[in-house]
Amino acid sequence: MRAIGLDAGLAAVGFTHAAPFDEARVELVRRKELGLHGGMQFTYRNPERSTTPSRILDSAASLVVGAWPYAAPVAAISPTPERPIGEVAAYAWRDHYRDLRLALDTIADALRANGWLARVVADDNALVDRAAAVRAGLGWAGKNSNVLLPGRGSWFVLGAVVTNAALPPSVEVVDQCGACRQCIDGCPTGAIVADGVVDARRCLAWLLQADGDFAPEFRKSLGTRLYGCDDCQTVCPPSRDSPTDPLGDEITGYDLLELLTADEEALMAAVGRWYIPKRDPHYVRRNALVALGNSDILPVAQTQTSEVLTAYVRNGEASSADESEQMLARHARWAADELGLDIN
Repeated sequence: MRAIGLDAGLAAVGFTHAAPFDEARVELVRRKELGLHGGMQFTYRNPERSTTPSRILDSAASLVVGAWPYAAPVAAISPTPERPIGEVAAYAWRDHYRDLRLALDTIADALRANGWLARVVADDNALVDRAAAVRAGLGWAGKNSNVLLPGRGSWFVLGAVVTNAALPPSVEVVDQCGACRQCIDGCPTGAIVADGVVDARRCLAWLLQADGDFAPEFRKSLGTRLYGCDDCQTVCPPSRDSPTDPLGDEITGYDLLELLTADEEALMAAVGRWYIPKRDPHYVRRNALVALGNSDILPVAQTQTSEVLTAYVRNGEASSADESEQMLARHARWAADELGLDIN
């Protein structure tokens, strides 16, 4: 099974039994009660289900856990683009979960060909994949809450094959973070409140996916991020040593003015695979407006920027019954104030 997964492109494959993840369940409940989930659903939605593999497959005996690698951002000095660009976290540069599922499918197919049941689970609220990866010996749980693979860091997406085949478990990896706290100190909003504990209410990656207005107190910290945040990974020593290379077709950022002027169909065609609250494109525009407000606008783009922000404000004023348009108007006015543009 490991050889099949590695041949399919996985960077690591591990095995564990399918017993419930009791510690993870208790911790999910605790954090949810404290409000640390920030309204996030995913595995918080039903901790009993997401920590019990037999809820995925009644006869579950083992998990085959795989890590699909993706390219880490490369720090480089580049000329300022003439138009403002919104940055995308590396895990969303392309549909890495699609690649992960295809690789896990090869393992599942091999199990099925030998008479076993197998179900692939990836980016799914049915399984606590990080807990599964740790128990399957892929890596250890870092202080930034990511799983760190020895010599590779955390530039991976994780998934599993749940099967009724009894497979020998892998040996767990010893925690190697030691006294290092670079991720804790490097988080722009102080969202890592304890070792391995992230307060989603302060996490930029989650705030970009949450509904409602983007929290005013964190708008400047967002910078020009449009989707996701990589900071707790880029400062992590094991992750800095990751040997992963880009595939060549990644999209690392989007023209903010294009996103703000595109029709909804074009917008969702470009970024629809992201997690977007209520599948409402207004939230992509909300994020783009905050990123725009934090951008360095060159003279060549100032006129269009003023026109775009003015249009959003006026549309909001004319749509008093539409909360989504009102939300965008508020963010557009904030962006204009930050950029020193007069849109009255």
